[in-house]
Parts: sequence; structure tokens; C-alpha cells
Amino acid sequence: MNICWITMTSIIPTNSTNVLNLWQLQLLLIFIPENNVDVIIGPTCNQAGLAVATLATYYKKPVFQWGLTTSAEISNQIRFPTTVTLSIDTYSIALAVRNVLERFDWDQFVFVYSNDGDSEKCSSMKDDMETMSSESEELTLSYIYQIQTVSMASLETALTAIAKKGRNVDEADGGEHFTWEDTSNKFSLGMTDQEIQIAFSRVLYITDNMGLPQTKTEHFSNFTSQVILRMKDFPFNCIDDCKNATYQNAATYAGQLYDAFYTYAVALNRSLTKNPHASVSNASTILESISMSYIGVGGGQVDIDSSGSRLAKVTMFALNTSYLPYTAASIFVNGSNVVYTPFYDNENDLWAGGSKPLAVPICGFSGTNCPANFLRDYLIYVIIVVVIIFIAICAACGGILYTIHMKHMEAKHQDLLWQVSYSELRQVEGRSKAAESMHSFASGPSTSTKLTIESRSETTHFIFYYYNQEVVAGMKHEIRPFFDEKQRSEMRQLRNLDNDNLNKFIGFVLDGPQLISLWRFCSRGSLANVIEKSSMQMDNFFMFSLIRDITNGLSFIHNSFIGIHGHLTSRCCLIDDRWQIKVSDFGLNNMRSKKIETKKDLLWTAPEILRDENMEKTQECDIYSFACSEIIIICSEIITKSSAYDLENRREKADVIIYQVKKGGHQPMRPSLEMNENLVEVNPAMIHLIRDCWTERPSERPNISQIKSHLNSMNDGRKSNLMDHVFNMLETYASTLEDEVSERTKELVEEKKKSDVLLYRMLPRTVADKLKLGQAVEPETFEQVTVFFSDVVQFTKLASKCTPLQVVTLLNELYSIFDNIIEQHDVYKVETIGDGYLCVSGLPHRNGNEHIRNIARMALGFLSSLEFFRISHLPSERINLRIGINCGSVVAGVVGLTMPRYCLFGDAVNTASRMESNGKPGHIHCTAEANRMLTEVVGGFKTESRGEVIIKGKGVMETFWLIGESSGTMLKTAIKQVDQESQARSITPPMKPKDEGLYEEFKNSSQKN
Repeated sequence: MNICWITMTSIIPTNSTNVLNLWQLQLLLIFIPENNVDVIIGPTCNQAGLAVATLATYYKKPVFQWGLTTSAEISNQIRFPTTVTLSIDTYSIALAVRNVLERFDWDQFVFVYSNDGDSEKCSSMKDDMETMSSESEELTLSYIYQIQTVSMASLETALTAIAKKGRNVDEADGGEHFTWEDTSNKFSLGMTDQEIQIAFSRVLYITDNMGLPQTKTEHFSNFTSQVILRMKDFPFNCIDDCKNATYQNAATYAGQLYDAFYTYAVALNRSLTKNPHASVSNASTILESISMSYIGVGGGQVDIDSSGSRLAKVTMFALNTSYLPYTAASIFVNGSNVVYTPFYDNENDLWAGGSKPLAVPICGFSGTNCPANFLRDYLIYVIIVVVIIFIAICAACGGILYTIHMKHMEAKHQDLLWQVSYSELRQVEGRSKAAESMHSFASGPSTSTKLTIESRSETTHFIFYYYNQEVVAGMKHEIRPFFDEKQRSEMRQLRNLDNDNLNKFIGFVLDGPQLISLWRFCSRGSLANVIEKSSMQMDNFFMFSLIRDITNGLSFIHNSFIGIHGHLTSRCCLIDDRWQIKVSDFGLNNMRSKKIETKKDLLWTAPEILRDENMEKTQECDIYSFACSEIIIICSEIITKSSAYDLENRREKADVIIYQVKKGGHQPMRPSLEMNENLVEVNPAMIHLIRDCWTERPSERPNISQIKSHLNSMNDGRKSNLMDHVFNMLETYASTLEDEVSERTKELVEEKKKSDVLLYRMLPRTVADKLKLGQAVEPETFEQVTVFFSDVVQFTKLASKCTPLQVVTLLNELYSIFDNIIEQHDVYKVETIGDGYLCVSGLPHRNGNEHIRNIARMALGFLSSLEFFRISHLPSERINLRIGINCGSVVAGVVGLTMPRYCLFGDAVNTASRMESNGKPGHIHCTAEANRMLTEVVGGFKTESRGEVIIKGKGVMETFWLIGESSGTMLKTAIKQVDQESQARSITPPMKPKDEGLYEEFKNSSQKN
């Protein structure tokens, strides 16, 4: 293959400017046909590329142009159908620039370029930018500026010049770099690094990455190393010059040259695959396979369309908040179709300060067009702002007045919530004594403590109602206080008070016959009543949960506006249906202050209050009552199931105990902490906590927060509640129950297997399965089966020499051998009657004609087994059998309900029985049908005709003896041996059957006549 490499042949010297003059073009015109060039790689500039593309079109040679051949004219497929470009043309880049300008609403821009370096490319870029601008109706190229020599001074001059012409600057140099920057924010010379970073944070950088590796991979590093090494080889032959340090790096576009050869190789390989005889220089066949996509040696994506042009994919970079460059977007250009893919979430992230530059500054490009009179230009805005402020002030005043009004209305509404009308209540009708007695008698004993509302009747202090379809408990009050604003405010706060361990206060009934406060009904009653009536066992955690609930409720009261409870007793601790304590009877201190307390209620009162009735109650009093509640209710009433201070079993009355508590002393009167050894053990820390709570000095008692902390430490910080504990107990019980059920199920399965085995031994499997399902077993006709009968010869005589137990043992041993033989064949054992043995094959499982074979082999097996069978208590005696078999049709079905039997009916059964009864010892007696099946149908058996025999109920029949199988040992020799041994050892000599003797007399008389 001849490859014309334009830039390295003698046509264009290595020091050429890569611009073909007329003389060089003439040489190339002659060089291509004379050297039979197959493909042209290059050149790397636009003017030379256009000329070579024209010649390649003329000679129809494929040409692969790379490097700086970026003119859009070269990508014209109609004009240059044999040209493939590896570089992105400048018109595609111009389209990408236009897409960015339009995306950010920039309708005018300035283009700056330089002729330094690759001036031809910049010139092409300028032309395409002008073309792009002229094609757009919304975009204006306002100014073009050329930098003659790239230097700091020239750049400063350029920026000064273009700052007056445009806000958005497009700059192109030999490396195809384009930037947009805000030129209105100009910094003075000598800027710091931070100022430069801030300035460049508003700059966008667009590049097509041509000639530069996009990713520095190991593959690219190896490639550059190979380039340096191969510069010494043909056609470069660079040995001495390449030793200079300048030539120790690969050229900028070396990777693109590699991609050009790779593209040609892939296209050529495809064309030869399609047509192995195609010419390697045929441009049309190569261009048909030119469409491809791959990763170039520099790591960038190379997409070649079907026309041979590389699709443009340019990248836009920006600086993040850390002033580090990142890829902001990618722009894909395919013809006139431009796809912009952003990699940022918000467009404002691209610009410093969060706002993009405007196309035209507010003050103009020169900065002299700023507004001179603020009021003149912004008067309307000032008026709007003033009006808005005035409206806001008016709205605020109105809002304040409205809020005050709404609070007043809300207070009235809240008052209506706690003031319950008596007409809205419906009293609960309790059951009569007789009804309750009948209910108790019908229910029997129960450990449930849940009380139905019907079981509650009106008492001296309580009455029960239905309110809003909810059961409420009403507490009766003797006095009717005047509700001033302070008390109404307290009622509103009580109504809104809500906590898991506080009983909900509903309100007051003011218009009824008596003043009543309404509280939520707790179905299990007070804690004292529950413990008194319940027979359930409570573990340590159960008691701890009750104590914790009381603590939480009391803590909420102490930290609320109420401050103290003041009347904490076991009757104030109510229990709902979820076994959660609800502290009740709190607040309403103005009503309780005039209430006369009973002696029993004073058992929970702190000693300092007992000594001075006028003393105001404090939180320390609640702590004392809490300790008494704990020990009496939890430790005493729960564990010992006795009342407070165990009044029922004490000689002292309540007033005596109260006097001893008031008296105090070194060892003041307190409830007993002694526990029964048989009852639930109480945590010792709980005992110490109780003693701390009922000390004489209020200041030495722990506050409610300290009590909660101590309780948490006793519970190791666990937060599980009582219901979780109950559920865990139920889960444990359920798990144990599952294991027990699983074990019982296994035992049941094993017993079922044993029952099935026993049932399958008594009945056929199919019949047994139907009976287990409760299905009826209909009688069934079987057209062809083989019936087997056998009988022990002289069994009556033999049995007379044995005891009944020995007879049973003898038959069991014999029939066990027979049963094992049956299991080896497809035979069903119907029954045994004494020494008789009935079997059948062909039912209930139909087996074609194999029934006769199975019965014959089983019968032979029976006789063969007798040779080794010995009677244990009569070793000198031998057992012999008479066997009869017959083939025919039978009906089978289950007979009876109690001990059902699977029975056979039909003439074939009777005939088989006659064959057995008319047979000889040690012989297998067969009917003619059985003989036919053995010899003609299944074959393989040896039979012998017995002749004609008179059979009872059948007349004269021709019967046969089964001798054995053709492939096995004949039974006849064994039969003779058995006959001889039977005659020598049997109890009585064998006798001919009666029917056979009659037949012989009949035959003899016939012969004489």
C-alpha cells in the first residue's frame, strides 16, 4: 500500500509553511498517479488542505486531514466527497459559541483574535464567526479586534479598546480559546492573586480539546514515548536534531495523526470485510464504512459521521467557589443541531455574586450613561415603596387589633369548652343487684379487673355520664365558687392540659342540680380498687411500671402551672384499659381547700401538714404522699394485698396512726417495709428511695427529677412500657406454644404414618386414601385378573398336635415368609382364613397381562420357600401346599362399615377355589385360561396337562399343572421330591380328592362301554 504523507515528502519540504504554491501543486498532481498513491494523510493547514482535497476528489483517492485543517469548506461533502477530517471545523465551534450567547441572553459580542501562531486558523475562525453572526437575527457582532503581537502591553491595549465596544468578549488565539468576561468591573494594574481570581470567576472558557490529551492515561504516556523513539526511523530520520531537549516531547497533534491512521485502518478493514477484492484506494468504498465512534489516543471521544466529518464536541469550563476549574457544560454540534448539556444545578452558580453579566451595562460600555437624578428616574418606585410601607403599618396595626380580638374570642370559646351543659349529659344506667348477681353467676370466677360502665353506679362523690359518645366520670362538689377571670384562666389551662400519665379534665357542669367536675373515665378504676379486687400476679417490672407512671404524672404537674397536686392518694391513681396509670384529681385548689378530708385520706398527708393545718402545701408534701403511695399501694397493697397501714389487721385506728405520724420522734410512724418471703422481691434501691421520700424534714426529700433519675437507674435506662412487657410475655408464651405445637405435630405425623402403614396393609392404597377423605368406594369391575388360592395340606391333623398358641405361631411364621414374597411382586393379598391364603393380581392396580406372570412367580416362590421352612416345635414335620390359580373377570369393593374388608366377587374367584381344592399337594393347579395366558400371552412358563377333571359346579374341565419358568429350574423334580417326603413323613398318606375318584370311575365305565 502506498501512503502519500504530504508534509514529509519531497513535495513539501519539512521547513515549508504548509502552503502549496502552484509549482508544488503541479508536482503533487504528477506524484499521485506516478507513485500509485492509495491514501493521503494530511496536510495540516486549511489552504493546503483545500488543494489536496481537490486533487483527491479528482483522483478519487481517500484523504485524511488532521491538525489545523479546520475550515468549514473542507467538510463540504458535495465538494470533497473523498475527504475525511479529524479536526473540528471552526463553523461548528461558532455554532457552539452562538448557542452559549443565546442561552445567556447576550445579543451582542466582540470578537478578538491574533495572527500569532496559527494565524490561518484564527482567520478561518473569524470568517465563520462573521458567518454565524450574519445568519442569526438576534445576535450582533458589534466589534472585531485583531491583536498583532501577543504581549501584556498589547493585551492591555486590546482590553481598553474593546471595553468601550462590548460587554461580552469572544477571544480566539492559535489554540482556539474563547472566553466571556465582565469588562465593566475593571481592576487597576498590580492586582493581587485574590483579585485576579475574583475577576476570572466570571470567565467562561470553551475549547474543542484538539491536540491536547483530555485524560492523561498510561496509554497516552506510552504513545508519546513511542513517538520520541520512532522519530529516529523512516521517514523522519531525526537522530542528531532530536537529541535536543526541545524534541523530548511529542508534537501537539501527534495523537490526532495516530487517530487519522486508526480511522483509515478501521474503515479499510470494514470495506475489505464487505468486499475482499475491493481496491484499497477506492475512496467511495472506504467512505461507505467511515461512520464510527471511538476513544482517541488522547482520551477524547472521536465521532465520524457518514460524510467523513468529525462531529464537534466542545467543553465549557468555569471556576467554582474555590477558584478551581470544573466542567460546566458540554456542547455537541451535529450539523445545524446543537445540544447543550449543563453540569450545574443553577445558572447563577457560574458567576461571582450569583448573577450573570448583562449584554449591555446599565451605565453603558463607557460608564457615562448612568442615571443622574434618582428621584426623577425612580420616583414611581419611591412612591410604591412608601405606599407598601404604609399599607404594611396599617396591616400590622390591624393585625394586632385582630389578634387581641381573636384572643378574646378564643378565651370565650375556651370557656365554652370547659363549661359543659347539663343537657348534653346522659346518665349511665347501672344494673340492678339481681342483674349483677346473675351476671356474676353466669360468668363464673375471673381474674379480669376491667370494669364495664354499666357496673358503675352513682356514689356519694361520683356519678357517671355519656358525653359526646364518651364515658366521663363526674366528681360532685359541695360548694359553688365564683369563677373570676383568674379561675376561668385556670380552667382553660386545665382543659388544654394533656399528658400520657394525667387523667384528662373535661370541664364543669354549672347549670345542673349540683356542681360537677367531669373527668375522663378509666375503665379499670382506681389503683386501690384494682389491687383489692384483682387476683392476677404482678412481677417486679409490672410494679416498676406503675411507679414510673405515677412519677411521670407527678413530674408533669410539678413542672406545669399547677405546681403541686396536694391530695395524692391511691384513689387518685386511675388505670385505663392499657394498664397505664393516670394521675387524677389535680388542680381545683380553691374548691378542695374547703373540703373536709376523712381520717383515711390523711394517711397520705405529710407530717408537717398534719401538725399545721393552715400551712400551705408544697411539692415536698407531694413527694411524701408519693412515697406513701408507693410503699402502701405498690409494695404493701400489690404484694401483701392489704390496705394502707394494714388497718384491717392492726389494733390502732386511723386517728391513732395519724397522731403517731404528727408526733414524729426519733423513729417516726411510717408504713411497714417488711415483705413476705413468698411474695415478689422488691429492689433494695426502691426501699432506700421510699425512706428518703418520707423523711421528717421536707428539705431532705428528693425532688421529682431526682426520683425519675433513680428510677431510670433501677431500670438500666430501658424505656419499654408495661404493654411492651406484656407483649413480650405473650410472645415468649407464643414461642413456647409454637415449639410445643410443632413437637405435638411431629408426633401426630409419626402416628399418622403408623396408622397409614397399618391401613395400607389392610386395604389397597387407593381404596384407603378414598376412605380417609370420606369418599365412597364404588364397586369396580376388573375384566382380567389372576386369582390365587392356597391351602396347607393336612392342616387339621397337624394342628391337633399343637397347642393353639403354637398354631398361631406356625401360621404367623409361614405367612410372614409368604408376605415377604408377595412384596416382590405386583400382587394384593386379599385375606387369610385359617390356613387358606387368597391373593389377586391385576387389581386395584391394573397391570395389563402381567397379572398372570406375577401370580405364577409368586406361587413358584411359595413352593420353593417350603423346602427350607421348618416347624420349630415339630422339626420332623414338613409343610406342603395345594395351589390353584385362575384368570378371569371379577368385581371388587369394600364391604361393611365396621372393620371394612376389600372383597372379590365373581365366577373366577370360585373357579380358582375349585382349582385349589381339586389340586394335589406341592402342585400349582391352573385352569385352561390361566394356561393360555402363561404359554401363549406372556410366555416363558412350562405347563403340563392334567387332563379332564370333574369340578364341582363346573362339570368336566381340562386343567394343567404349572411346572416352572422356561429359564429357571423346573418345579417337577421338586414336586416329586416333595411328594416322596410327604408320603414318608406326613401324618396320614395323601388321599386323592373325592371328585377326582369319581371322575376316574366315570372314565373307566365309558371305556368299557
